Amino acid sequence: MDDRKIQILIDSLWPMIKAGLQYTITLTLISFVLGLALAIVVALVRLWKIPVLSQIAGIYVWIIRCTPLLVQLFIIFYGLPTIGIKFDPFPAAIIGFTLNMGAYNSEIVRAAIQSISNGQWEAGYSLGMTRGQTLLRIILPQAARVSVPPLSNSFISLVKDTSLAYTITVIEMFQVSKQIASTTYEPLLLYCEVAVLYLVLCSVLTVAQNVMEKRLARFSTR
Repeated sequence: MDDRKIQILIDSLWPMIKAGLQYTITLTLISFVLGLALAIVVALVRLWKIPVLSQIAGIYVWIIRCTPLLVQLFIIFYGLPTIGIKFDPFPAAIIGFTLNMGAYNSEIVRAAIQSISNGQWEAGYSLGMTRGQTLLRIILPQAARVSVPPLSNSFISLVKDTSLAYTITVIEMFQVSKQIASTTYEPLLLYCEVAVLYLVLCSVLTVAQNVMEKRLARFSTR
């Protein structure tokens, strides 16, 4: 590798990291938190079979899971303005990723809640708790332990999926690498560099996931 290419790698590293901190990580955290909140609501609505809402939630999950994320982003950012609904790039990305995460994570949450035995519900009722109190104090804490591994995988996948935000002009890490590649004419070099950054970030998250799972395993055996 010649000096020019090395200098390109050095010069492009901070702009990519800055974009990662400013947009990639921020977009991931906001979308995941909002998506998880939406997922819990959707899961409970479907589990409790609330009339009308349960059907709407089922259709929402079906549509999101059966259409590509890229298409969903395009509909929100490029499609909705044709009917007078317009979002800036970053909010549009948050909406798209939140809706996507909400649908997929609702199935994880629903399965985790269903894995808790009915005896736990009955124990709560026998103590005079309402259904809501039983859910918050007994069911959800246990379901959280069950759902940590799949939700962690979902979070890591979201980190990588945020690279699709470049298609709606969000200046995240991959978009920055494309911009630099277009001026330096070194696409392979820049795309490999951004791939390494994603690799490092996701590897750190994977290690954190493994540590969390081990701690939860020790806690559950006490």
